[in-house]
Amino acid sequence: MAAYGARVPSDATVLAALLGVPGATLLGLLEEPSSTVELARRLRATPSAVSQHLRVLYGTGLVTRVRDGRHVLYRRSPLGDRLVATPAS
Repeated sequence: MAAYGARVPSDATVLAALLGVPGATLLGLLEEPSSTVELARRLRATPSAVSQHLRVLYGTGLVTRVRDGRHVLYRRSPLGDRLVATPAS
């Protein structure tokens, strides 16, 4: 509940405040499995930068990873899905 007429932030703003804009953006993109290189291409970022954010998301249990040949595919975990789907209140 917002007190004293405070503006309640949107879902995207809440996620960005919690995870940072890059982390929130990555979490939003990971509905389907994607590799670091694919995500970097989509975000126009370096694979190294994307990898750092994925490492944090994985460490917090918000994404899962599975090896597919020479690639590691990341996808939102059930916890990540709930976080993305939770409306701001």
